[in-house]
Amino acid sequence: MTQPVTLAITGASGACYGLRLLECLLAAQVPVALLISRAAQLVIALESDWALPGRTAAQQRVLHQRFGVGEELLRVYGHEQWTAPVASGSGAPHRMVVCPASTGTLSAIASGASNNLIERAADVVLKERRQLILVPREAPYSEIHLENMLRLTRMGAVILPASPGFYHRPARLEQLVDFIVARILDQLGVDQQMVPRWGEDRPDAGEGDGADTV
Repeated sequence: MTQPVTLAITGASGACYGLRLLECLLAAQVPVALLISRAAQLVIALESDWALPGRTAAQQRVLHQRFGVGEELLRVYGHEQWTAPVASGSGAPHRMVVCPASTGTLSAIASGASNNLIERAADVVLKERRQLILVPREAPYSEIHLENMLRLTRMGAVILPASPGFYHRPARLEQLVDFIVARILDQLGVDQQMVPRWGEDRPDAGEGDGADTV
């Protein structure tokens, strides 16, 4: 059975990354436990044509209808729903992605604040030594942000900034979003065909012709 993914969407700009990731996970038949912060609801409304109601149960109904899935693939949990399985070590997520991750959320996770379900779930993932992927979009980073990311990396988390590459020659905004989502799916071990890996579509790429050459 496919291990479920806990996906948290926080109030950083870049809601399109989290929404597209949700779409791709469900299309791949990966069960998702979805956590949406209050700030994220506002950002989603500002940055997309999505209209999510305020109540968790209503959000779940809307998302089930939008993606044509049921509770077996998508469960939405409230901001302070402490009885959710992801709030306990015995029900700890094997895989969790915070996308996008606000710098406030990074700080709270790095310090073990656990003031809401997103922070608590991430704390549980770290203490149980499971997979945690954090996708910050802030720019530029302050020393505080960098120190928090370093602390989280040392704890075992993966910091995957929303910094798309351009070697696939994107022509549309959606292709930039897909670049980051594809990298997240690669980290999760979920098959994706959205963005070719470096060299896959360039059989003539010679030695020294790499993505990070100077």
